[in-house]
Amino acid sequence: MRRGHDVRAFVLYNSFNSWGWLDYAPNDIRDKLDIFAGDIRDPHGVKEAMKGCDAVLHLAALIAIPYSYHSPDTYVDTNIKGTLNVLQAARELGVERIIHTSTSEVYGTARFVPISEDHPLQGQSPYSATKIAADQLAYSFYASFDLPVVIARPFNTYGPRQSARAVIPTIITQIASGQRQIQLGAVSPTRDFSYVQDTVAGFIAVLNSDQGLGEVVNFGSNFEISVGDTAHLIAEAMNTKIEIITDEARLRPENSEVERLWANNSKARQLFGWQPSYEGREGFKRGLTETAEWFLNPRNLIGYKAGRYNI
Repeated sequence: MRRGHDVRAFVLYNSFNSWGWLDYAPNDIRDKLDIFAGDIRDPHGVKEAMKGCDAVLHLAALIAIPYSYHSPDTYVDTNIKGTLNVLQAARELGVERIIHTSTSEVYGTARFVPISEDHPLQGQSPYSATKIAADQLAYSFYASFDLPVVIARPFNTYGPRQSARAVIPTIITQIASGQRQIQLGAVSPTRDFSYVQDTVAGFIAVLNSDQGLGEVVNFGSNFEISVGDTAHLIAEAMNTKIEIITDEARLRPENSEVERLWANNSKARQLFGWQPSYEGREGFKRGLTETAEWFLNPRNLIGYKAGRYNI
Protein backbone atom coordinates (compact mmCIF):
# COMPACT_ATOMS: atom_id res chain seq x y z
CA MET A 1 0.00 0.00 0.00
CA ARG A 2 2.84 2.36 0.87
CA ARG A 3 4.33 1.31 -2.46
CA GLY A 4 1.31 2.61 -4.36
CA HIS A 5 -0.83 -0.54 -4.52
CA ASP A 6 -4.50 -0.87 -3.66
CA VAL A 7 -4.64 -3.85 -1.31
CA ARG A 8 -7.44 -6.29 -0.56
CA ALA A 9 -6.76 -8.66 2.32
CA PHE A 10 -8.55 -12.01 2.58
CA VAL A 11 -9.12 -13.02 6.22
CA LEU A 12 -10.84 -16.05 7.73
CA TYR A 13 -14.44 -15.24 8.60
CA ASN A 14 -15.26 -15.29 12.31
CA SER A 15 -18.17 -13.97 14.36
CA PHE A 16 -15.90 -11.59 16.30
CA ASN A 17 -15.02 -9.71 13.10
CA SER A 18 -11.37 -10.15 14.01
CA TRP A 19 -8.82 -9.44 11.29
CA GLY A 20 -6.00 -11.07 13.24
CA TRP A 21 -2.79 -9.04 13.29
CA LEU A 22 -4.28 -6.60 10.78
CA ASP A 23 -6.30 -5.22 13.71
CA TYR A 24 -2.99 -3.89 15.05
CA ALA A 25 -1.74 -2.38 11.80
CA PRO A 26 -0.97 1.37 11.77
CA ASN A 27 -4.04 3.50 11.14
CA ASP A 28 -2.77 4.77 7.79
CA ILE A 29 -2.60 1.15 6.60
CA ARG A 30 -5.63 -0.38 8.29
CA ASP A 31 -8.01 2.37 7.24
CA LYS A 32 -7.13 1.93 3.57
CA LEU A 33 -7.28 -1.87 3.45
CA ASP A 34 -10.15 -3.54 1.64
CA ILE A 35 -10.90 -6.48 3.94
CA PHE A 36 -12.77 -9.52 2.64
CA ALA A 37 -13.80 -12.09 5.28
CA GLY A 38 -14.29 -15.58 3.89
CA ASP A 39 -12.83 -19.09 3.84
CA ILE A 40 -10.13 -20.30 1.47
CA ARG A 41 -12.00 -23.63 1.26
CA ASP A 42 -15.00 -21.94 -0.36
CA PRO A 43 -14.47 -21.44 -4.12
CA HIS A 44 -17.26 -18.88 -4.48
CA GLY A 45 -15.95 -16.61 -1.74
CA VAL A 46 -12.39 -16.92 -3.02
CA LYS A 47 -13.42 -15.92 -6.52
CA GLU A 48 -15.47 -13.00 -5.23
CA ALA A 49 -12.52 -11.78 -3.19
CA MET A 50 -10.18 -11.95 -6.18
CA LYS A 51 -12.37 -9.96 -8.58
CA GLY A 52 -10.57 -6.86 -9.84
CA CYS A 53 -7.15 -8.01 -8.59
CA ASP A 54 -4.14 -7.76 -10.89
CA ALA A 55 -1.92 -9.90 -8.64
CA VAL A 56 -2.56 -12.38 -5.85
CA LEU A 57 -0.19 -13.41 -3.08
CA HIS A 58 -1.52 -16.75 -1.86
CA LEU A 59 -0.39 -17.30 1.73
CA ALA A 60 -3.51 -18.99 3.15
CA ALA A 61 -2.61 -22.35 4.70
CA LEU A 62 -2.59 -24.50 7.79
CA ILE A 63 1.07 -24.71 8.74
CA ALA A 64 1.50 -26.32 12.18
CA ILE A 65 3.15 -29.70 11.69
CA PRO A 66 2.05 -31.36 14.99
CA TYR A 67 -1.58 -30.41 14.33
CA SER A 68 -1.35 -32.12 10.94
CA TYR A 69 -0.67 -35.46 12.66
CA HIS A 70 -4.11 -35.67 14.22
CA SER A 71 -6.15 -33.51 11.82
CA PRO A 72 -4.74 -34.23 8.35
CA ASP A 73 -8.11 -33.93 6.64
CA THR A 74 -8.24 -30.21 7.42
CA TYR A 75 -4.84 -29.81 5.74
CA VAL A 76 -6.08 -31.45 2.56
CA ASP A 77 -9.11 -29.17 2.47
CA THR A 78 -7.20 -25.99 3.27
CA ASN A 79 -3.83 -26.43 1.62
CA ILE A 80 -4.77 -28.43 -1.46
CA LYS A 81 -8.39 -27.54 -2.15
CA GLY A 82 -7.80 -23.95 -1.02
CA THR A 83 -4.94 -23.61 -3.50
CA LEU A 84 -7.09 -25.11 -6.25
CA ASN A 85 -9.74 -22.48 -5.49
CA VAL A 86 -7.20 -19.68 -5.87
CA LEU A 87 -5.82 -21.10 -9.11
CA GLN A 88 -9.24 -21.69 -10.65
CA ALA A 89 -10.37 -18.18 -9.77
CA ALA A 90 -7.16 -16.66 -11.10
CA ARG A 91 -7.59 -18.50 -14.38
CA GLU A 92 -11.22 -17.45 -14.78
CA LEU A 93 -10.57 -13.83 -13.78
CA GLY A 94 -7.40 -13.32 -15.82
CA VAL A 95 -5.15 -12.45 -12.88
CA GLU A 96 -1.78 -11.27 -14.19
CA ARG A 97 0.50 -12.70 -11.50
CA ILE A 98 0.02 -15.32 -8.77
CA ILE A 99 2.62 -15.88 -6.08
CA HIS A 100 2.02 -19.24 -4.46
CA THR A 101 3.63 -19.78 -1.07
CA SER A 102 5.48 -23.06 -0.62
CA THR A 103 7.67 -24.17 2.31
CA SER A 104 11.12 -25.64 2.85
CA GLU A 105 9.41 -28.58 4.62
CA VAL A 106 8.62 -30.06 1.19
CA TYR A 107 12.29 -31.03 0.87
CA GLY A 108 12.27 -33.18 4.00
CA THR A 109 15.66 -34.01 5.50
CA ALA A 110 18.32 -32.66 3.18
CA ARG A 111 19.99 -35.20 0.89
CA PHE A 112 22.52 -32.55 -0.08
CA VAL A 113 23.26 -29.03 1.10
CA PRO A 114 22.77 -26.25 0.49
CA ILE A 115 19.34 -27.26 -0.84
CA SER A 116 18.64 -26.04 -4.36
CA GLU A 117 15.24 -26.03 -6.05
CA ASP A 118 15.94 -29.35 -7.81
CA HIS A 119 16.27 -31.21 -4.50
CA PRO A 120 13.87 -34.20 -4.26
CA LEU A 121 10.55 -33.60 -2.49
CA GLN A 122 9.77 -35.73 0.56
CA GLY A 123 6.43 -35.57 2.36
CA GLN A 124 7.59 -36.47 5.86
CA SER A 125 4.46 -35.04 7.54
CA PRO A 126 0.85 -34.64 6.44
CA TYR A 127 1.53 -30.90 6.37
CA SER A 128 4.47 -31.17 3.98
CA ALA A 129 2.61 -33.70 1.82
CA THR A 130 -0.26 -31.26 1.31
CA LYS A 131 2.15 -28.45 0.50
CA ILE A 132 3.87 -30.64 -2.10
CA ALA A 133 0.46 -31.29 -3.64
CA ALA A 134 -0.39 -27.58 -3.60
CA ASP A 135 2.92 -26.71 -5.25
CA GLN A 136 2.35 -29.28 -7.96
CA LEU A 137 -1.17 -27.97 -8.57
CA ALA A 138 0.23 -24.47 -8.97
CA TYR A 139 2.82 -25.67 -11.46
CA SER A 140 0.22 -27.72 -13.34
CA PHE A 141 -1.89 -24.62 -13.92
CA TYR A 142 1.18 -22.88 -15.36
CA ALA A 143 2.03 -25.84 -17.59
CA SER A 144 -1.56 -26.61 -18.64
CA PHE A 145 -3.15 -23.17 -18.87
CA ASP A 146 -0.23 -20.69 -18.98
CA LEU A 147 -1.36 -19.31 -15.62
CA PRO A 148 1.30 -16.78 -14.53
CA VAL A 149 2.38 -18.55 -11.33
CA VAL A 150 5.60 -18.17 -9.36
CA ILE A 151 6.18 -20.63 -6.50
CA ALA A 152 8.00 -18.84 -3.66
CA ARG A 153 9.56 -21.28 -1.19
CA PRO A 154 10.51 -19.56 2.09
CA PHE A 155 12.64 -21.36 4.63
CA ASN A 156 11.84 -21.02 8.35
CA THR A 157 10.60 -17.46 8.78
CA TYR A 158 10.70 -15.92 12.26
CA GLY A 159 10.09 -12.52 13.82
CA PRO A 160 7.62 -10.44 15.84
CA ARG A 161 4.01 -11.69 16.05
CA GLN A 162 4.85 -15.26 15.12
CA SER A 163 2.71 -17.98 16.69
CA ALA A 164 4.26 -19.94 19.56
CA ARG A 165 3.71 -23.10 17.50
CA ALA A 166 7.15 -22.20 16.03
CA VAL A 167 10.35 -22.86 17.94
CA ILE A 168 11.82 -19.34 18.21
CA PRO A 169 8.76 -17.71 19.82
CA THR A 170 8.38 -20.84 21.97
CA ILE A 171 11.84 -20.24 23.40
CA ILE A 172 11.48 -16.46 23.72
CA THR A 173 8.08 -16.56 25.43
CA GLN A 174 9.26 -19.13 27.97
CA ILE A 175 12.29 -17.00 28.85
CA ALA A 176 10.26 -13.77 28.89
CA SER A 177 7.81 -15.41 31.29
CA GLY A 178 10.60 -16.12 33.76
CA GLN A 179 11.32 -19.75 32.93
CA ARG A 180 14.94 -20.90 32.81
CA GLN A 181 14.27 -24.58 32.16
CA ILE A 182 13.08 -24.40 28.58
CA GLN A 183 10.78 -27.13 27.28
CA LEU A 184 11.66 -28.19 23.73
CA GLY A 185 11.43 -31.17 21.41
CA ALA A 186 14.42 -32.32 19.37
CA VAL A 187 17.36 -29.90 19.52
CA SER A 188 19.75 -31.54 17.03
CA PRO A 189 17.83 -30.72 13.79
CA THR A 190 19.20 -27.76 11.87
CA ARG A 191 17.22 -25.01 10.19
CA ASP A 192 17.83 -22.06 7.90
CA PHE A 193 15.97 -19.26 9.70
CA SER A 194 14.92 -16.19 7.71
CA TYR A 195 13.92 -12.94 9.40
CA VAL A 196 10.43 -11.83 8.44
CA GLN A 197 11.66 -8.62 6.80
CA ASP A 198 13.79 -10.67 4.41
CA THR A 199 10.91 -12.99 3.55
CA VAL A 200 8.61 -10.03 2.88
CA ALA A 201 11.28 -8.41 0.73
CA GLY A 202 11.41 -11.64 -1.28
CA PHE A 203 7.68 -11.59 -1.94
CA ILE A 204 7.81 -7.92 -2.95
CA ALA A 205 10.70 -8.65 -5.32
CA VAL A 206 8.65 -11.40 -6.98
CA LEU A 207 5.58 -9.17 -7.16
CA ASN A 208 7.48 -6.36 -8.86
CA SER A 209 9.21 -8.59 -11.42
CA ASP A 210 8.08 -10.23 -14.64
CA GLN A 211 10.60 -13.06 -14.16
CA GLY A 212 10.16 -16.51 -12.69
CA LEU A 213 6.90 -17.74 -14.24
CA GLY A 214 6.52 -21.47 -13.64
CA GLU A 215 9.60 -21.45 -11.43
CA VAL A 216 10.17 -22.55 -7.83
CA VAL A 217 12.41 -20.13 -5.95
CA ASN A 218 14.00 -20.59 -2.52
CA PHE A 219 14.03 -17.70 -0.08
CA GLY A 220 16.43 -18.54 2.74
CA SER A 221 19.40 -17.00 4.49
CA ASN A 222 21.96 -19.64 3.42
CA PHE A 223 22.89 -20.11 7.10
CA GLU A 224 22.42 -23.37 9.02
CA ILE A 225 22.08 -23.66 12.80
CA SER A 226 20.72 -26.30 15.18
CA VAL A 227 17.64 -25.76 17.32
CA GLY A 228 19.77 -26.19 20.46
CA ASP A 229 22.30 -23.57 19.38
CA THR A 230 19.42 -21.28 18.43
CA ALA A 231 18.02 -21.56 21.95
CA HIS A 232 21.35 -20.55 23.46
CA LEU A 233 21.73 -17.63 21.04
CA ILE A 234 18.29 -16.42 22.10
CA ALA A 235 19.26 -16.72 25.78
CA GLU A 236 22.41 -14.71 25.03
CA ALA A 237 20.35 -12.02 23.29
CA MET A 238 18.04 -11.91 26.33
CA ASN A 239 20.98 -11.78 28.78
CA THR A 240 20.18 -15.00 30.60
CA LYS A 241 21.24 -18.62 30.90
CA ILE A 242 18.96 -21.55 30.25
CA GLU A 243 18.72 -25.29 30.61
CA ILE A 244 16.98 -27.21 27.85
CA ILE A 245 14.54 -29.91 28.96
CA THR A 246 13.24 -32.46 26.45
CA ASP A 247 9.46 -32.59 26.43
CA GLU A 248 8.42 -35.91 24.89
CA ALA A 249 5.11 -34.42 23.70
CA ARG A 250 7.03 -32.01 21.46
CA LEU A 251 9.00 -34.70 19.63
CA ARG A 252 7.92 -35.58 16.09
CA PRO A 253 7.59 -39.23 15.10
CA GLU A 254 11.11 -40.47 14.26
CA ASN A 255 10.70 -40.73 10.50
CA SER A 256 8.75 -37.48 10.31
CA GLU A 257 11.42 -35.23 11.81
CA VAL A 258 13.23 -33.11 9.22
CA GLU A 259 16.81 -33.30 10.42
CA ARG A 260 18.46 -30.72 8.19
CA LEU A 261 17.46 -27.64 6.16
CA TRP A 262 19.89 -25.21 4.56
CA ALA A 263 18.91 -23.01 1.64
CA ASN A 264 20.71 -22.35 -1.58
CA ASN A 265 19.30 -18.90 -2.39
CA SER A 266 21.27 -18.18 -5.56
CA LYS A 267 18.22 -18.48 -7.82
CA ALA A 268 16.38 -15.72 -5.94
CA ARG A 269 19.44 -13.52 -6.28
CA GLN A 270 19.72 -14.19 -10.01
CA LEU A 271 16.04 -13.89 -10.93
CA PHE A 272 14.90 -11.11 -8.61
CA GLY A 273 18.03 -9.40 -7.30
CA TRP A 274 17.00 -10.42 -3.78
CA GLN A 275 19.39 -11.05 -0.95
CA PRO A 276 18.81 -11.31 2.79
CA SER A 277 19.70 -8.38 5.02
CA TYR A 278 19.88 -10.63 8.10
CA GLU A 279 22.27 -13.24 6.74
CA GLY A 280 24.91 -15.28 8.52
CA ARG A 281 25.38 -15.69 12.25
CA GLU A 282 25.55 -11.97 12.97
CA GLY A 283 22.43 -11.26 10.93
CA PHE A 284 20.62 -14.06 12.75
CA LYS A 285 21.65 -12.65 16.14
CA ARG A 286 20.38 -9.23 15.10
CA GLY A 287 17.06 -10.70 14.02
CA LEU A 288 16.73 -12.64 17.27
CA THR A 289 17.41 -9.50 19.29
CA GLU A 290 14.74 -7.53 17.43
CA THR A 291 12.29 -10.40 17.83
CA ALA A 292 12.96 -10.76 21.56
CA GLU A 293 12.52 -7.01 22.08
CA TRP A 294 9.03 -7.23 20.57
CA PHE A 295 8.03 -10.17 22.76
CA LEU A 296 9.42 -8.53 25.91
CA ASN A 297 6.83 -5.77 25.60
CA PRO A 298 4.14 -6.83 28.14
CA ARG A 299 1.38 -5.74 25.78
CA ASN A 300 2.66 -8.23 23.23
CA LEU A 301 3.61 -11.06 25.59
CA ILE A 302 0.14 -11.13 27.18
CA GLY A 303 -1.27 -12.76 24.06
CA TYR A 304 0.92 -15.86 24.48
CA LYS A 305 0.46 -18.86 26.81
CA ALA A 306 4.10 -19.65 27.56
CA GLY A 307 3.22 -22.42 30.02
CA ARG A 308 1.32 -24.49 27.47
CA TYR A 309 2.53 -26.46 24.47
CA ASN A 310 1.09 -24.76 21.39
CA ILE A 311 0.82 -27.28 18.56
